[in-house]
Amino acid sequence: MFAQMRCTVREAVVAAVVVVAAVALVAVVGSLSATTSAEQFTMLQRPSWAPPPWLFGPVWTVLYVLMAAAGWRAWCAGPGRARGQAMAWFAANLVLNAAWTPLFFALGQRTTALFEIVLLDVVVVVTTVLFWRRDRLAGALLLPYLAWSLYATALNGAIVALN
Repeated sequence: MFAQMRCTVREAVVAAVVVVAAVALVAVVGSLSATTSAEQFTMLQRPSWAPPPWLFGPVWTVLYVLMAAAGWRAWCAGPGRARGQAMAWFAANLVLNAAWTPLFFALGQRTTALFEIVLLDVVVVVTTVLFWRRDRLAGALLLPYLAWSLYATALNGAIVALN
């Protein structure tokens, strides 16, 4: 069911450092761009199924840990072209993830953020599939992130429609 990890100890440490640093950078960008997000979020017209503002921090903390673990497992599932492809999609996912919060909150470009998050959803699906092919646990670890991203897309769309 799970791929055998094919990293040396040194490769596993390098992979962990690189993946954790990349995910942490995305988290910092999001955090810095969201300094007034709770206030902005409460001022927006939101659907009845919108979560309370305090929930975003804990959810994203868990999701970032899962993303880092998935990235590490996908990297350590073995070398080759498949690893490069999976990690390139993972990197694209991180870039798009980092861009959404500044678009939505810091710049107030909610419609642009909606188009961007739809693209992010596609990239997350592709990344999940590629990770699953390398290591099923790596793919499974991205499923909560995919679910949250799809929920966030619906929420972004509802906020655009209501405001």
